[in-house]
Amino acid sequence: MALLDAYGRPLQLRTLTQAQATGSATGGITGVRQVWTDTVASGLTPQRLAAVLRACDQGELSDFLTLAEEMEERDPHYGSVLGIRKRAISGVVPHVVPGSDDTKGREIAEAVEAHIAEHDGFPDLVEDMLDSLGKGFSVVEIHWAADKSRWWPELFERVEPRWLTYDRDTGRELRLRSDSSPIEGIPLAPGHFIRHEARLKSGLAFRNGLARVVAFSWMCKAYTLKDWIAFIETYGLPLRLGRYGPEATAEDVRKLFQAVANIGTDAAAVLPKSMQIDFERGVAVQGDGVFETFARWADEQISKAVLGQTMTSDNGSSQSQANVHNEVRHDIARADARSVAGALNRDAVRPFVQANWGEQERYPRIVIEIPEPEDTAAIMTAVPALAAAGVRFRAAEIRSKLGFSDPGEKDEVIGGAPAAPPTAQNHSGCRCPTCRGHLALNREIDPPADPLDEIGADALAEWEEVQDDLLGPVERAILDAATYEEAMAALTAVLPEMAASRLIDTLVQASFKARALGDVQDG
Repeated sequence: MALLDAYGRPLQLRTLTQAQATGSATGGITGVRQVWTDTVASGLTPQRLAAVLRACDQGELSDFLTLAEEMEERDPHYGSVLGIRKRAISGVVPHVVPGSDDTKGREIAEAVEAHIAEHDGFPDLVEDMLDSLGKGFSVVEIHWAADKSRWWPELFERVEPRWLTYDRDTGRELRLRSDSSPIEGIPLAPGHFIRHEARLKSGLAFRNGLARVVAFSWMCKAYTLKDWIAFIETYGLPLRLGRYGPEATAEDVRKLFQAVANIGTDAAAVLPKSMQIDFERGVAVQGDGVFETFARWADEQISKAVLGQTMTSDNGSSQSQANVHNEVRHDIARADARSVAGALNRDAVRPFVQANWGEQERYPRIVIEIPEPEDTAAIMTAVPALAAAGVRFRAAEIRSKLGFSDPGEKDEVIGGAPAAPPTAQNHSGCRCPTCRGHLALNREIDPPADPLDEIGADALAEWEEVQDDLLGPVERAILDAATYEEAMAALTAVLPEMAASRLIDTLVQASFKARALGDVQDG
C-alpha cells in the first residue's frame, strides 16, 4: 500500500534523505536560488512601495519579500514586537498527545516527542515557521536521517522565501523556483517540507503578511526620522557667528570664515583681537515635537497590528503595566500556537510516523498550549476575603494558580493554619490579652474609623478638578513661556483666571461637617 502525505501525494522513502531546496541544492551565484539580493528599502518612495505591492498582487514576490526582511532589520520597534510575538510561541514547551491509548499508540507518541517535540532545534524551527507572520508564508526543509530500523528528522533548515513562488492558476500551491522553471517553479517534494501560512485574514497567503499591513506606516516613520535628524542638525546646535572690524581684509574674512566652519569639530580657533566669534543660542521653534509625536503614533499602529495592543513602557505607563501588557494578546498567541501545531502535525509528524510505522488510523499530535495568565494579585486579595465569608477552597488549587508546589513532610514551611478565634464572648475590636494572643506579633486590631478621616477623604475626592481650576492657568502660562521674563509677565496676566470658588466651597463644606459632628458629640 502506497504511503500518501497529507496532500494525497505518494511519499517516496528512497529519496527522503536527498535535500531539494537547501544545502548543496542551492543555486550558487548564477542560479535562481541565490542567497544575495539587492536592497528595496533604501530610498523607498510611496510610488516605489505601491509598485512593490502591486507586483506582489500579481505573483512577483521577490521585491516584497526583500522589503519585508529589511523592515525587520531596519526598524527596532517592528523587529522587537515581531520577535515578541514569535517567542511567545517558540518559548513554550510542547507535549504530544497519542493517537490511541494502546501500547503502540503510546510508543509512537514517545518517539514523536523524542525526535521532534524535544529536538534541540525545535524552538528555532517554530521561529522559522513564524517567519510567515511578516511575509505571509514560510517553508522549512526537513533533512532526514536513517539507519536499518528507523527514520528521523536530523535537521530543520529554513528555506529562503525568495526561492518560492505560488502557482499561476490558483495562487495557493507553493512551488520551488529552479533553473529549469524560474517562473512557475517545481512542486515541493512530499515529506521534505514543513509549510506554514499566516492566517491573519481570509485570502491568498502572500497577501497576508504583517509587512504588508505596516509597510506604509513604516515608510512614513522612516521619512519622519530623516526629517527629525535634519531638524536637529539645523536647530539643535548654537549658531556660530563671526564678527570682524572695518580694517579686516578679504584674507582676514576668509580665515575667520574657515575658523567658524571648523570650530564645530576642532573646538578651537586662533583669531586676532579685531575679530571675535559669538555663539547665538537658537530660538525654540514651534512644532519641533511633531516628529516625535508622529514616530510614536506610527510605533503604536505597528504594535497594534503585530501584538493586538499598544500599551508599552514607551508611552508613559508604569513599569507594572508594561510587564502585563507588553506581551502578545492571549487570543492571538493561542491562534499562532494552534496554527504552528497544525502545520507540524501535518508536515512533520505524519511523514515521520508513516516512514517508521506505516499508515495509521489516527496520528499523534503535537500540542502547544498557551496558558491564560493568572492575576495573582486578584487571587491573593479575593481568597482571604471569600474564606472569611465562609467559602472553602482546595489549598492545592490555590497553590497551582500562584505557581507554588505542595510542601513535603520534611520541607521547611512558612505559614500555617491560624489559631481559632475565642468563642466564650464577643471580643470584636477588643485589645485585651486574649484577643491580642490570637494575632501575629506584627499585627494590630484595626481601630474604628475616625469620622474626621472620612470628612477629609470626601474633601480630597475631587482634588484634581479643584487644583486645576486654581493652578491650571499658572501651569499653562509657565509651559507656554520660552524665557523667564515671558513667564513672569504671563503669571501676572493669568491671575484673574485663577478660580478659587470650588476650593472655597470644598473647605466650607468640610468645616460645616466637622462643626456639626462636634456639636453632636458634645451634646
